[in-house]
Amino acid sequence: MIYRKLFHRLSTRIFLCLFTVVLAGCASLGRTTCNATSENSEECPPRKGTTADYLYPAPILTPLQSYEVPALPINLPTVDLTSETDNIFSRIRKGFSMPDINNDLVLEHQQRYLNQPDYLRRMVERGAPYLYHIVEEIDQRSMPMELALLPMVESAYNPMAHSPAKASGLWQFIPTTGKRYNLDQNWWKDERRDIIASTAAALEYLQEVYEMHGDWHLALASYNWGEGAVARAIAKNKALDLPTDYLNLNMPSETQNYVPKLQALKNIFSSPETLKELGIPRIPNRPYFTTVTKPVNIDVKLAAQFAGIPVHEFLALNPAHNRPVIVSDSPMVIPAEKYDHFVSNLEAHEQKQKPLSSWQSYTLRPGDRLEKIAPRFGMTVANLKAINGIHGRIRLKPGLTLLVPSNGGAKEIDPATMVAQPRFPSADLQPATRTYKVRKGDTLFSIAKRHGMSADELKRRNHLKNMKIKPGTTLVVLATEQKASKPAPQKGKSSASTKVSSKKNRHSASSQKQNAKKAHTPRKNTAQASKPAKRKK
Repeated sequence: MIYRKLFHRLSTRIFLCLFTVVLAGCASLGRTTCNATSENSEECPPRKGTTADYLYPAPILTPLQSYEVPALPINLPTVDLTSETDNIFSRIRKGFSMPDINNDLVLEHQQRYLNQPDYLRRMVERGAPYLYHIVEEIDQRSMPMELALLPMVESAYNPMAHSPAKASGLWQFIPTTGKRYNLDQNWWKDERRDIIASTAAALEYLQEVYEMHGDWHLALASYNWGEGAVARAIAKNKALDLPTDYLNLNMPSETQNYVPKLQALKNIFSSPETLKELGIPRIPNRPYFTTVTKPVNIDVKLAAQFAGIPVHEFLALNPAHNRPVIVSDSPMVIPAEKYDHFVSNLEAHEQKQKPLSSWQSYTLRPGDRLEKIAPRFGMTVANLKAINGIHGRIRLKPGLTLLVPSNGGAKEIDPATMVAQPRFPSADLQPATRTYKVRKGDTLFSIAKRHGMSADELKRRNHLKNMKIKPGTTLVVLATEQKASKPAPQKGKSSASTKVSSKKNRHSASSQKQNAKKAHTPRKNTAQASKPAKRKK
């Protein structure tokens, strides 16, 4: 009996052991074996101390999100950060780092840009001389490369663009904000139009508002609307326990559309295939220009001759200068490939002891009148007014500086050397828009008239099939600050005017008052180069 019980216990234990082994074997069939030959090595984390710790690092990149547009789908490819290319847009794509947004406004602006390939091409062609410098400045500051596309939103890459709010230049600085960032605005020049100085100021401003909010979308909203206004909008949402991100703030229509426009451009320029289809030209990833500084005044026309380029090309690189003479110690921007040619011609000219400027300044004295001054310098009153930007009949006060010919200098003004007025047609600039919600009793005609548009234009802009509209429908209309006008079109050319869309809220006065209390002394741009090389910080 005892033996029988012992045998039973031993049999039970043996059975349990065998059963456990079988279960373990069955379980192992469902797992990947972690050995040196395993193909699915990601499922087998390496043991500490093995070489796999650095052979299989975690991925650091994620594929870019694709955005589909009904008329032209855009599939954004994965960017290869290891490849080298001579295309500036490839470099820009690699530097994209802002969070993407995807809403109806983005798709609307994206489609609008895609429907205007000529407009995109003109912007790129106009911005080609400036892009490398801007990209380089952004890169040196470790800022998002989306900012290289921001002048497309601000000015269509037109350094002579100006708005009714008196904003000027690629980056559209108003006078007060320009002074805040040490952009000289005087009789000789306006550095808001200077490519080097204004870019440095714009990036400094953007960096400041980013550090203030910790969010690039809010930084961009501050750049457009004013940091004070954005801060108040954030505070209001906080008080109501609402989200404080860009998409949830109550902002003016212009600011609501500001980031979506940039996102739309980002989506387009993220696709090399789309750029090719649109005919966007390639821009080399290398410096286009360098700077030269002289301690004496030099005529614009003479500087262009030294560089061996047309005057209009020289002015496109030096749009800040208001007079046909560049004042001493002001950097002159010339194509990098023309540097040696410029220096050689300059030295030859100076060896002959010829003057570099045919103009001089004259300070008005008590009793001076233009009718007396002009003959004294061999000029007509009309030419004296033209070169000094004097319009109509105004009383000139003593102490005012005028530009007059020097001994044996120019007597007549060459219009080609004047830079003070915009030179690019605003047909390249899209009008400012906002949305309007249809109310009871509204008609397409009444809404169009209210916003300075024709009913047909309003219908076309909103893709309406007929003239019927329902209350509650949201329509895209022209901003009320901008009056609609139809310049006479030229054959084969776009219609032309000279002003960029209104920036009514641009860097508002309220935000300026708030920031005037900040103890901040921004560094002034002092970029000067004597060779076609990178500027030292």
